[in-house]
Parts: sequence; C-alpha cells; structure tokens
Amino acid sequence: MEIIWKKKYELTSQPKLYTIPDFFAMTALVSLLGFIVEDGWMMIRSGFIDNRNMTLPFLLGYGLAVVTMYLVIGTPKKGHFLLYFGLVFFFVSFGEIALGTTVEKVCGFYYWDYTNLPFHLTRYTSVLTSLGFSAIITSFMYFCYEPLMEFFHERMTPRTRRVCITLFVVMLLDMMYSFHMMRQLGDINRAWKITFHAPII
Repeated sequence: MEIIWKKKYELTSQPKLYTIPDFFAMTALVSLLGFIVEDGWMMIRSGFIDNRNMTLPFLLGYGLAVVTMYLVIGTPKKGHFLLYFGLVFFFVSFGEIALGTTVEKVCGFYYWDYTNLPFHLTRYTSVLTSLGFSAIITSFMYFCYEPLMEFFHERMTPRTRRVCITLFVVMLLDMMYSFHMMRQLGDINRAWKITFHAPII
C-alpha cells in the first residue's frame, strides 16, 4: 500500500511517495536514535543510563513523532530553516507536555521533571531542551530524512517488508506493555540502571 500526500507547502518540501513498510523502517531507526539520545542526555545530566522504561532499545514515541511531522510539514526547504525550526519547537514542546501530563494523570507519577532547569515551561518541557531537540530534528529532517527513506524504499523486498512490519508490531507491543507496567507500579518501569557519576544538573 502506498501513501500519496497531495497537500503542498510553500515553505517546506512536499512529502514524497513511500510505502507503509518504508515508514515503519524509519520509525524503527528514529526510535533507536531516540533511545540513544535520551540515555546520552541522562548520562550527561544525571550520571546514569537505563532502559528508559522499555524492554527493547526503541522509544516508539520518537519514531512516530518524526514520521508524523514529515507527513504534516514535510522537510525544511533551503532558506526557511527558522520557520521550520519554529514549527518543530512548537511540536516538541506541545508533545512533551501532552505526554508527560497524560502519564501523570493515568499512571499517577511524574514521568520526568524539568523544574530544576532554567526557562522550564511546566514540569514537562523547557526552552533549552526544546531548542536542543528542535535543532537535532530540523538537521535530521534536512540532511538525513529523504536520503534514508530513499535507501529504505529502494532496498525494500518482501522479506525486509515483513521484518519492518514485525518490528513495528513488536515496538508497539513493547510500548503498550511498558505503559501497563507503569500504571501498575505507579512509577517508571526501570529494568536496569548503570551509574557513571553524580548528577551535574
């Protein structure tokens, strides 16, 4: 099944034609990168890394967010980075607040807490973190997204298609299990933790 996105944008590049498994492959890659980035940030800020609430090293929320962003606003056009960056900043900030608040209401605990950071906007986002994530995402969307999607699309075979679909289903089940465990525990689902140094911030 192919997705055709017909809406055109003057300031961003129009999303191109790809298959569902292509998007699943990108979702898996970004989910893995999200896991790595989060643990990297936690090691710098708090001195440890852990499983980030999941069983597998994939944070599906990142993958779904980036693919959804692509379908909604495409990729940045040359000369319009600031506008795209602003859209991503809004998307990241709103997404963090929505996710954090939802987990707080449903599971009964603070999923994360940025109140000790300067310029925090509610407990779940801050200007500094949103700026950092927005810079990473904008750069990724401009330099990497389309080349990677072309790579996935050109090399997609019946076997890799089944692998991508299976991996997406497994990631989805892992996320559902994680949120179930967090609701049962009333706390984060920490399976392992490795401490390196005392918190910096």
